[in-house]
Amino acid sequence: MCGICGRYNFIDKRPVERRELEEMARSIRHRGPDDEGYYLDGSLGFGFRRLSIIDLEGGHQPMSDEEETTWIVFNGEIYNFRELRMELESFGHVFRTRCDTEVIVHGYKQWGDEVLNRLNGMFGLAVWDVRRRRLMLARDPFGIKLVYYRVSAGSLWFGSEMRAVCASMGNERPEADPESLSLFLQYRFTPSPYTAMQGVQKLAPGTKLVVQDGVCQTSRWYRFSPKPFAPPKSVAEAGEELLCLYRQAVRRQLVSDVPLGLLLSGGVDSALLLALMMENGADWPTYTVGYGESYVLDELADAEDTARILKSRHTGVRITRKVFERELSRIVGFLEEPVTTSSIVPMYFVCQRAREDVKVGLVGQGPDELFGGYPRHIGARYGVAWTALPPWARAPLERAVAALPRNEALKRGLYAFGSGSALQRSGRILSLLPAEQIEGLFWDGVLKADAEQKVQQCWSDLASLGPQTDELGRLQFLEVRSTLPDELLMYADKLSMAHSLELRVPYLDKDIVEYAERLGSNLKLRNGVGKWIHKQVCRKFLPASIVRRPKRGFATTVVDSWFRDSLGGDMASIFADKEAAIFKFLNPASVSKLHADHVAGRQDNHKILFSLIVLEEWLRGFTVGAAATM
Repeated sequence: MCGICGRYNFIDKRPVERRELEEMARSIRHRGPDDEGYYLDGSLGFGFRRLSIIDLEGGHQPMSDEEETTWIVFNGEIYNFRELRMELESFGHVFRTRCDTEVIVHGYKQWGDEVLNRLNGMFGLAVWDVRRRRLMLARDPFGIKLVYYRVSAGSLWFGSEMRAVCASMGNERPEADPESLSLFLQYRFTPSPYTAMQGVQKLAPGTKLVVQDGVCQTSRWYRFSPKPFAPPKSVAEAGEELLCLYRQAVRRQLVSDVPLGLLLSGGVDSALLLALMMENGADWPTYTVGYGESYVLDELADAEDTARILKSRHTGVRITRKVFERELSRIVGFLEEPVTTSSIVPMYFVCQRAREDVKVGLVGQGPDELFGGYPRHIGARYGVAWTALPPWARAPLERAVAALPRNEALKRGLYAFGSGSALQRSGRILSLLPAEQIEGLFWDGVLKADAEQKVQQCWSDLASLGPQTDELGRLQFLEVRSTLPDELLMYADKLSMAHSLELRVPYLDKDIVEYAERLGSNLKLRNGVGKWIHKQVCRKFLPASIVRRPKRGFATTVVDSWFRDSLGGDMASIFADKEAAIFKFLNPASVSKLHADHVAGRQDNHKILFSLIVLEEWLRGFTVGAAATM
C-alpha cells in the first residue's frame, strides 16, 4: 500500500522538474512513510511513497523491467500475483523481486492493457511505456483504491489523493464545483469521475486513462456483465460455492510480511472473516470502537463476545460525544471530499488504534451491497409490484405517505418507483431528497447543469452491462461500482492511510463479486430478510446469537443520535449564521426551513442537515494544507 503521483507534459514535451514531484510526494507522505522514489523521462515524471507490506527489501518503486522499457508506480495489492508470476515465467519473463508490483510490469509487456483483467486485487496505478511514449492510469474494478487527476494546458497531473494533484498548482487556488456540491447533497458523496473541486477528477472504478500522441482518453476496461446462473443455483450449491470463494479470498489476503489484524464490529460479516482467519492461524488481533455501556446499541460488548467465542486478541476503543464534535472538522479534512456518514468518526479512531500494533487490517465491507443488507434493497426487490399497479390505485397511498410527518425512506421509495428508466429509479432510491428539492436549496443561477442528468451521464455506460438482471440486481450492480467505492471505500482508504494502515476488503475479491452478481434475488432477499444466503454460510461457523444480531456498523446509530442532539446546540448554529461558507452557494431561507421542519418533527431531515454541516466544515478547510496536519 502506497501513494503514487506524477506529471506528464504531453503537448509541449517540457521536462518535468524533480522538485515538483518531491512536493507532490511529500503531501502524501502519510501513505508511505517507509520509502520514497522518483523516475524522470523528459516530459514524464513519477513520484512514490511506500508503505512496505510484501518483499520489504525488494519492492522499491518506481519499478521497471530489466530493459527499462516499462515503468510503473502502483498503490495496492495483487492477491493472485504468485499464479501470474508462474504463468509469466513460463513465457520466459525473468523476475528480480518477490513483490506483486513486478508482476504488473511483466504482465503489461506480455498482454498490454489486458493485464488489468488478469489482476485480482485492489489498485491505482500508472504505467509508462517508454518506446511508445504512452501513459496509462487505471483503477481497480470496484474502486478500492483511488486515482485523482487533473488535465490543463497540455499537462496531466495524477495522485492517490487530491492533495498530491493540488500540490502542483502553486498559487492557483482551486475552486469548489457547485454542480458537484449538488450531487453530494443529493447522494452524500460525489460520484466518479467528479469531485467537489473544479478541474480535479477521479477515475471511476474499472476505468483507465490513456495519454498518447497528444490525446487523453478515458474508457471502461472492466466490462463484466453478470448473466444469471442457468439453471439457478440451489441453496446448498450457492452456500458451498460461496464458502469456498470466501476461504480462497481470505487465504490470499492474509499474505503479508508485516503484522495483520481485523477491524471487528459486532455483526456477522466481520465475525465470519475472523472465523475464516482462524482457519489460517490463531491469536489474531482484533479492534472495535464503541461508546460505553450506557448505549443499548453499543458494539463493544458484542465484539468482545465474538472475540471471546472465536479466541482473538481483542482491543476496544471508546469515543465520546465530545470527541465526535471536536474531531469532526479534522476528520473531514483528511477525507479531502465531503462524505456524509457518521461512520467516518469511529473509523478514524479504530484505524488509529489498530496501527499501534499492525500495518494491515482486514475489514468486512461488501456483503450489504452484494447480498441486500439495506432497507432500500427490500424496496428494490418488491417495488416492481408497486409499479404494476394502475395510477388510480397508487394515488391514495401516495397522498397518505406524503402526509406522514417522517418516514423519509418510504417517501423516497415511492418517489423512486413513480416513473423513469431503471437507471433513474436506482438513482432516486440512492438519493437523500428529490433532485428538484436539492436544487431548490441553491441560489438562483448558481447551478449551470441539471444534477440528475449529470449523474445519469456518470452511470450511463453501466446500464448496458447489466440488462439481464432484475431490479434488485441492477441497483446492486450500480452500488458496487458507485456508492460503495465513492463513499464507503473512499473514506476507509483515506482514514486508514491517514495512520499509514493498509485496509483489505476480502468480500470484494473479484471472484466473490462476480459470483454474487449472478445469483438470483431469491437467494439474497427471502421473506423480507436480507443477506439470506450469506447468513446461511455464517451459520456454519457462528452461533445463532451472533447471526441474529442486528446490523450496527460500529454502532453508528449512537453517532446519529449524538448528531440529532447536536442539532439543538453548537452544530446547528451554522444554519443561523449568514456568514457561513455554505451560503455562498445556498439560500439561507431554504436551509432554515429544512432545520425548522426537523426540529418541529414535521420531517426527519437529520441526514441532509448532517450533510450541510459536513459541507460547511469542508468549505471552511478548503485548502491543500490539510496534509500538513497528518
